[in-house]
Amino acid sequence: MRALITGATGFVGSAVARAALRDGWQVRAARRAHSDLTALEGLDLEYAIVDLADQAGLTEAMRDCDAVFHVAADYRLWAADPNELYENNVEGTRRVCEAARAAGVGRVVYTSSVATLGIPKNGQPGDENTPVGLADMIGHYKRSKFLAEEVAREYAASGLDIVIVNPSAPIGPRDHKPTPTGQMVLEAAAGRMPAFVDTGLNVAHVDDVARGHLAAFAHGVAGRRYVLGGTDMSLADILALVAEIVDRPAPKVKLPHNMVLPVAHAAEAFARVTGRPPKVTVDGVKLAKKRMFFSHARASTELGYKARPARDAVADAVAWYYAHRYLPAGKRP
Repeated sequence: MRALITGATGFVGSAVARAALRDGWQVRAARRAHSDLTALEGLDLEYAIVDLADQAGLTEAMRDCDAVFHVAADYRLWAADPNELYENNVEGTRRVCEAARAAGVGRVVYTSSVATLGIPKNGQPGDENTPVGLADMIGHYKRSKFLAEEVAREYAASGLDIVIVNPSAPIGPRDHKPTPTGQMVLEAAAGRMPAFVDTGLNVAHVDDVARGHLAAFAHGVAGRRYVLGGTDMSLADILALVAEIVDRPAPKVKLPHNMVLPVAHAAEAFARVTGRPPKVTVDGVKLAKKRMFFSHARASTELGYKARPARDAVADAVAWYYAHRYLPAGKRP
């Protein structure tokens, strides 16, 4: 079995590549000409140099492939030009689906996000069926992922065999260009997060999420989506867990969202001048007002998906950051 993986040089994509190789797949990693290959070091795979804007190149890269795992995404909560998010996430997904159809690929697994799902107002975890619409999406990233998932469903309705997976907040080793969640763990481990806001995330080990992709290929129903999640945790509990692992005091100061929002506006204004991404974003603060709690019961029942404890994910991430000198060597988990 041969699979093309888009986004294979990224955090989740490289984990999917490792999981596929362990299962005996031949892996073809899609990458751009100047991609950083750090996440794929030491892996026995082939490369296809192609961009998501290259329709013909994508079709050629999928030649002889039984599966396509479309993991690539533009994951930014702030962009100087928001149109880039829609081009990469929405139109990129459309081109991948069109290329898969032209190449005769057996099945596509599309990596969406829990960001596209609804959050119940009663405080219960959301799932694949929680009502939600485009108007509920906060910010360009979430809107672009919502629209990209709509594209995937359109192709499923027209006959393309495509399964959708919705990872929650993956944490774990090899997050070498830290994702926003990985950056949060790194800053907390370094003692650079003295305060926090009241929010919550569903924490999943990145390797469990990767296994979930392969389970979706093997057992998923075409056109159906599956949450690949883990443990619902408040941000305070996540930071306390990081602090316990690195043996330093947990932050105690909880900031009201309305106090942080002006800081985010100022950070974005400064970013527009410098061109450097802000540390705090307006969309990020707005998103933090909701607890992103989700159930992965469907994936467990239909795919056999299993999630290990959140502590394992955080401990593996911190250990990797120490081993690769993102953190000083004085303290070890």
